Parts: sequence; C-alpha cells; structure tokens
Amino acid sequence: MDPVDFRIFVEPQQGAGYADQLAVARTAESAGYSAFFRSDHYLAMSGDGLPGPTDSWVTLAGIARETSTIRLGTMVTSATFRYPGPLAISVAQVDEMSGGRVEFGIGAGWFEAEHRAYAIPFPALGERFDRLTEQLEVITGLWDTPPGQTFDYTGTHYRVADSPALPKPVQTPHPPILIGGGGAKRTPALAARFATEFNIPFVPLETLTAQYARVAAAVEKAGRATDSMTYSAAFVLCVGRDDAEIARRAGAIGREVDELRSNSPAVGTPAEVIDKLGPFLEAGVQRIYLQVLDMSDLDHIEFAAAQIVPQLG
Repeated sequence: MDPVDFRIFVEPQQGAGYADQLAVARTAESAGYSAFFRSDHYLAMSGDGLPGPTDSWVTLAGIARETSTIRLGTMVTSATFRYPGPLAISVAQVDEMSGGRVEFGIGAGWFEAEHRAYAIPFPALGERFDRLTEQLEVITGLWDTPPGQTFDYTGTHYRVADSPALPKPVQTPHPPILIGGGGAKRTPALAARFATEFNIPFVPLETLTAQYARVAAAVEKAGRATDSMTYSAAFVLCVGRDDAEIARRAGAIGREVDELRSNSPAVGTPAEVIDKLGPFLEAGVQRIYLQVLDMSDLDHIEFAAAQIVPQLG
C-alpha cells in the first residue's frame, strides 16, 4: 500500500485568532505534516465564536510569511464570498508570498446563516453551483493566460473584458485545485474538469467508496489519466494514550467518545486508529486531513505525528 499523506485541518470560525492558527501551522510543520488547511467561514456553528472569525486568505498570507515548508490551503473557499477576479489575485499573491506553497480548495458555499450575518448574498443551490463553475472558469482562465496577453470571458454571472490577467501564481500552470463534496453528478464532473484533488469529508466508508467511483468515472470520461487525481478524506482527530486521555480530548471539544468513535476512524488509541483507517486506505484514500477542533492542544498534533503518521505515511 502506498504511503498516506497526512495534513492538519482547522475550523477557526469556532473561536481562534491568528496567533492560534499560526501556532498550529508551525507545530504541524515541525511535526512533519505536509499541509495546514483551514476552513473558510465567517460564523461559528456552535458556541460564541470568540474572538470572532478571521478571513482565510488574509490569515494564510500571514502564515505564509511565518512558515517555510508546509503547504497552505482552504477546505474550502466559498465561491459566494468573493468575486472571481479579486480571488484569483489574492490566491496568486499568497502563492508568491509562500514561495509556491498554496493549494486552492473551492466550493459552492452552504451555510446560509453566515451569509445573512455578514451581508453576503445567498442564492439558491443551482445558482451557487453555476457561479462556482464560472468562478473556476474565470480564475483558471486568468491564471493560464500567457503574460502579455489578455483574457476575456462572458458567462451568465460574470464577465471579464480585456484583463491583463495579472498577477500570475508562482506554481505553474497554477496552484493545485481541490474540489470536494457528495454531489452525485455535477461535483464529479467539475472535479474531473478542474481539480487535481477530490475530497470527501466526514462520511462513512460506503459513501466515500461510491463517490470516489463517480469521480473516477468522470475523470475517465474527461480523458484524463487515472492517476492524475488525488483522492482525499477528512476525519475528526481525537487520539490518546489511553481511554482517559481520549475522553479528556473529546470533552475539550464538547463531544462524547462513543459518538466520535462511531463517526470518525481517527478516534481512539494509535493502534485502534491505524486499524480503523485500513479499510479507507484500501478504498483509495491517498491523503487524510486530520481535523483538529481544540487548537490549543498542540501536543495532540505532535502525538498523532509520532504515533500514527510513521505507521502509514
């Protein structure tokens, strides 16, 4: 079985400032994880969310200048939050600031309450997906336009006229694009068209296997090489040396151990986690995002890196 690529994924809207995120990113870098990813949300799903949200690309720009090797990305940027032209500029700039370490996850957006809370329009699902498609067309079009040439685009929701299509990202042809989710038709087709990585988070093995099959079929239909897509998953992390430590870490994020164990294979002792991840790896998972919900527990990140990653990575 091929080695698994392990990454750290956080949800700062639940209550984390820039310093908290930087500490996690630096810990993940020193522990040997390949990437630090963060969500793109403006409202906590539970709790008071203090001190309040941080913008994903502003935050990653800062972290880019305070790290040196770890890759940085979003899981995932909401296409409802930003216009495609400015978003292309922001991502290209962070790619330059990081020396070419950015990965660009993007999705249609789903959390209606945060749109209402911060004056962001929230169209119906069909329109959101149409806008996501056009954003990918515009952003990749801008990045892929050769220097010295201009880019034009006419879509239903976005139009581009005589754009110099600058700046360019450091990575060529552009940063890796991640698309994910459980949609049965449009999502696999969009991933096959634009993405180098497909992610499905927090789902049971049967759901993951079925969605991977849909994406693989879409990749084949698009005429792409089978190995041109990386398949990834995300799981809540809650590991410990013994039941007491596992229970303490579950309590710190307001969850019950039994519930966590039933919903995530990355819960338990290291031996238990390695065993439970086996079927997912056999199903084709090549990259795992470990969702760290208690960002103050840096020992948790280091413990998983020492006890689990070497066995599978």
